Amino acid sequence: MRIGIGLPATIPGTAGDLIIEWARRADAGPFSSLGVLDRLVYDCYEPMTALAVAAGVTHRVRLATTIVIAPLRNTALLAKQAASLDALSGGRLVLGVAVGAREDDYAVAGVEMKTRGQRLSEQLAALRSYWEEGAIGPRSARQGGPEVLVGGFSDVTYARVARYADGYVHGGGPPKAFARAAHRVLAAWADAERPGRPQLWGQGYFALGEGAEAGADYLRDYYAFTGPFAEKIAAGLLTTPQAIAQYIRGYEEEGCDELILFPTIADLDQLDRLADVIA
Repeated sequence: MRIGIGLPATIPGTAGDLIIEWARRADAGPFSSLGVLDRLVYDCYEPMTALAVAAGVTHRVRLATTIVIAPLRNTALLAKQAASLDALSGGRLVLGVAVGAREDDYAVAGVEMKTRGQRLSEQLAALRSYWEEGAIGPRSARQGGPEVLVGGFSDVTYARVARYADGYVHGGGPPKAFARAAHRVLAAWADAERPGRPQLWGQGYFALGEGAEAGADYLRDYYAFTGPFAEKIAAGLLTTPQAIAQYIRGYEEEGCDELILFPTIADLDQLDRLADVIA
């Protein structure tokens, strides 16, 4: 199983030069990918922009959106952005998409939230069409367009993976929760008679050393829209090397291909500490 690290791009107040140095150090190893998350109504960087900056100072790591909220975006423009980022990075983009669940993001974007699932399905079909037909350039470095993952927790999500995507990205939580979702993805893939096997990605949050409570506070704020469930998310924060190692083992045993660990504290020391754990 490959281990990636998230950019601190959704942590309020993160400086741009820290994002750049974070990406540069991640590329030096031992991480396989750089991940970003997506919010519109929040003090954070736009994910495609953050990855474009990271692409300019990296050469090896894959650049992954896990996820972007695709229905908030114009489909043709998203296709253009993704193809451009993939071409500029030498084929390193992994485009993870999902519907999102925050009403305020949809309200400020002027997009109808109730039909977001239907819109995502239409977007997935259109994205592949744009890339394969070459209607929107530049031509992606990967034939047929960037690798696409779909996130979510419903049967409709798993069907979208099987019909339109290259794999699935899980939204976090204990390995057993990932295993249940992965099992359903694989079943949907088999029902669709897709050859091979879908890529299975997972993620989690960490805060090492002093200040772990600040990381938990960030999670409570970021997931405040979930109400009391935000406290459960904060309680799952990985705060020791032992907890991280156990989390990694659990995901590996359940068949995860790539696990991205997202920081909750915007300090380069966090990246170095995690690198030591992985090593």
